[in-house]
Amino acid sequence: MISAGAAGLAVGIAFIRGLSRQLSDTLGNFWVDLTRALLWVLLPGALLGAVLLVWQGVPMNFRPYTVATAVEGAKQVIPQGPVAALEIIKNLGTNGGGFFNTNGAHPYENPTPLTNFLEMLAIVLLPAALTNTFGRMVGQPRQGWLFYCVMVFLFVCGLVFVHRFEQRGIPQIGNVGFRTSHVQSGGNMEGKEVRFGIGSSTLTAVVTSNTATGSNNSMDDSYTSLGGMVLLVNMLLGELVFGGLGTGLYSMVMAAAIAVFLAGLMVGRTPEYLGKKIGPAENKMIMLYALAAPLVVLPLTAIAVSTRLGLSGLTVNTGPHGLTGILFAYTSCFANNGQSFAGLSANTPFYNLTTAVAMMVGRFGLAIPALAFAALFGRQRNTPSSSGTLPTHSFVFGVLLTTCLIVMVALSYLPALALGPVLERLLFGR
Repeated sequence: MISAGAAGLAVGIAFIRGLSRQLSDTLGNFWVDLTRALLWVLLPGALLGAVLLVWQGVPMNFRPYTVATAVEGAKQVIPQGPVAALEIIKNLGTNGGGFFNTNGAHPYENPTPLTNFLEMLAIVLLPAALTNTFGRMVGQPRQGWLFYCVMVFLFVCGLVFVHRFEQRGIPQIGNVGFRTSHVQSGGNMEGKEVRFGIGSSTLTAVVTSNTATGSNNSMDDSYTSLGGMVLLVNMLLGELVFGGLGTGLYSMVMAAAIAVFLAGLMVGRTPEYLGKKIGPAENKMIMLYALAAPLVVLPLTAIAVSTRLGLSGLTVNTGPHGLTGILFAYTSCFANNGQSFAGLSANTPFYNLTTAVAMMVGRFGLAIPALAFAALFGRQRNTPSSSGTLPTHSFVFGVLLTTCLIVMVALSYLPALALGPVLERLLFGR
């Protein structure tokens, strides 16, 4: 797991290096970057994080299962193992999964609210810090701060919306006489760990859906229709709100390049970014990157909902919620995330094959155009800014970038979202 995170970090650094270089035909040495990421970043962070988790009660040993006798005389099997080490590595390296089947909801893997916060912090720490790295490497720190502010803004919006929808709950429950009190949490608690409640559950759901770590502590399938839609939209944005190691940063830069291109069309100028021209070759790489997700996720979803093999996976949910579950599965695989709506039985030859296609394109179909774009930039010479240059570190450009991201998601996925979570909300009010 730690090698996968280091590889992603190496790709991200190579991408930034291409944007910062001039008249260069290379992006650096992958193996050198991989070694640096392992020895200087991930291993020290994992050692420190594992100690903190052990302090909070996460097991760290190499013993097998322990059989204990309860007060009533019943036998209880207690799992053991190097949980703390694997837990921090999976989060710091944005890998996902878990030592136990229930993932972040298991009391050994996530015993306290503090461990829940530390694990979420480990997920976003390095991707968020890469914005500062980007600004320093290109010699324009304000560029990095702009990306960071856009990420935080989108993250906060998602968190507010999900928490609002989950805290509001399902109206039908109130109609059958359910009442809240100071000892009973209100809102939609279905599928959520009582130890964490709605607040920590929604925080974890938003963090993991925005990154490449599907280490959730609640069931996405049990969220309200609109709450689950926000988690889906977070992944459809393109894994750019923090995102994975390296992938989040280059996703944001590619989105910024699209915004620059659109701004150039509006004023009739050749678009420039970081003092370099975005010509026909660069535009081709940008378009390949932007179209990869809808050209993979939507056709695979359409095939699944229109064939017997695809519909056979809906063993629990049907209708709009079933469509959302299928769309969520392919989006999660493409975004290298790992979360799922548990109502979809995806362990079949059909879903194993089609989700593997989504994963392959999501990994290589995005990294290759991004690195090619960086290589094209690296061959150019910086040109000095002029009065006609669009400032890409201003508040106005931040608004343009945010609007561009929202519009692109709406244009690509609004029909699918309307037939899934939005229709479910209109039909069933939940």
